[in-house]
Amino acid sequence: MEVIRVEGGYPVEGEVTVEGAKNSALKLMAATIMAPGVTTLTNVPNISDVHVMGKVLKYLGAKIDVTNEHELVIDTSQVTKWETPYHLVAQMRASTAVLGPLLSRFGKAVVAMPGGCNIGARKIDMHILGLEALGVNFQIDHGNIHATSPNGLKGNTVTLEFASVGATENLMMASVHADGITTIDNAAREPEIVDLANMLNEMGAKIRGAGSPVIEVEGVKEELHPVMHRVVGDRIEAGTFLAMAGICGRPVTVKGFEPVHLGLVLKKFETMGLSVDRGAHQCTAWREGPIRSIDIQTLPFPGFPTDMQAQTMCLLALGDGSCVITENVFENRFMFASELQRMGADIRIEGHHAIVHGVPGFSGAEVKAPDLRGGAALVMAGLVADGYTTVSQTHHIDRGYERFVPKLRSLGAHVERLEVPDPEEES
Repeated sequence: MEVIRVEGGYPVEGEVTVEGAKNSALKLMAATIMAPGVTTLTNVPNISDVHVMGKVLKYLGAKIDVTNEHELVIDTSQVTKWETPYHLVAQMRASTAVLGPLLSRFGKAVVAMPGGCNIGARKIDMHILGLEALGVNFQIDHGNIHATSPNGLKGNTVTLEFASVGATENLMMASVHADGITTIDNAAREPEIVDLANMLNEMGAKIRGAGSPVIEVEGVKEELHPVMHRVVGDRIEAGTFLAMAGICGRPVTVKGFEPVHLGLVLKKFETMGLSVDRGAHQCTAWREGPIRSIDIQTLPFPGFPTDMQAQTMCLLALGDGSCVITENVFENRFMFASELQRMGADIRIEGHHAIVHGVPGFSGAEVKAPDLRGGAALVMAGLVADGYTTVSQTHHIDRGYERFVPKLRSLGAHVERLEVPDPEEES
């Protein structure tokens, strides 16, 4: 069993460069299905989720060459299958992103019901309802979603109940070849949506309004063509390292992303007492005074991202007062709080609210990463904890952070990855 062990109390300072955005790279990989031929993606993070999506594409018939650590050359000219297997989809919910591209290219798809991080139901009802409005018929049989469009995809107006990123992306991709104009109302506005729309437009699609609440897709009859595209920088990885600067105090400069993509996060950090210096494709954060306790609520972009909630809770657990964190996106995001309590945090969960009372410090302990961001936040807590913190279930962290331990070590952290006996196997 692999664990990450952190010895707290050492200064963390310096520069770190983030990779391409996980949440963009996965959807861009899926979109290559729509353009038969060879598409090259650069700035792709070398993380386990990307490896899983690569296996999904290969299963469908794609060939993938890794020309260097962060560049994928994906040949989808021989993609002939339209069915994804459960053993891959179960590892990562984002693999349902192939639903839209398969419908666009073949007019049919079979996708296993999703798995992935255990942070919420993330039902795909909105994907199904939206695609039904475009003329897709669905049957769910033996855990698989069977989608067909017997009369072809027809443009329509789809109003999403919630600004779902996944539903917006699937609708956007499926409607590229639909007859007429598709309008997605209450669309997700995340930077990763804009990145996907940009690549689809480079391929020959006609998409307007990405990044706004209303996206308009004018169906094109011509086949999309392959392109070369660079993945946008990972704002959540950047936010994680900036939060670490806030909890440790010394300046950390994070390069390789757009600070505007962390707009509200950085404003909240400043309200909490952090100093933030925004630059071109980079940002520096540090803190000199106490951490001020403020209320946070997660919302779809441009609101406060749910993917930064655990890291921010870690900061606020050392705040100078009490505050409330409200989770509006994923109902199980607070699993992280019980692990942080093992380190001395004073947090009480009431429904989708966490009442956080600041404590003077953390104590090192053995903890388990409950999910991707919670795992990173536990390592973050270990940086300032008394003694050693050992974080297990590190596979969650590997889903979204490339070279996490080496990057922390480059900033001065005393952190290492170890193989230890699995206590469950021993018992």
